[in-house]
Amino acid sequence: MYKFFRFLYLNTYSFLLLFCGIFTVLIPLFRISKWLIIPQLIVSLFCLKQAAHLFLTWKDKKIKYEILMGKNKNEFRPDSFKIFMQAPCGRLLTKAVLKDLGLSNKYKELLIYKEPLIISIKNGCIKQETKIYINEDFQ
Repeated sequence: MYKFFRFLYLNTYSFLLLFCGIFTVLIPLFRISKWLIIPQLIVSLFCLKQAAHLFLTWKDKKIKYEILMGKNKNEFRPDSFKIFMQAPCGRLLTKAVLKDLGLSNKYKELLIYKEPLIISIKNGCIKQETKIYINEDFQ
């Protein structure tokens, strides 16, 4: 049961996009104009596609969770969370790991790694891929 709630928590943004996609289709814009059906479907498909993409990263999230748990179980290492603080999904993962380690109060220290919204907009919404190499850190 605990894993089910972790799945729900770590996929919060996936569920939000899924519900937005479904809600967008249910809005009766065709009553205003038949031409509004096309943009409505485009927005809905975009949301549903992004939701599916985020749901498919579940296996990757589990692996990253285990790696963060392994790196921080003996001592708190803030630098190991740096790459995860750049995206909303990564911040959810960080919060879950800290909660399971009993270090929820350390999240405030990690906020220095969070990139402000204005800077991330200036840099553009570029899709990022996080790669973690397992070596002496994970033992």
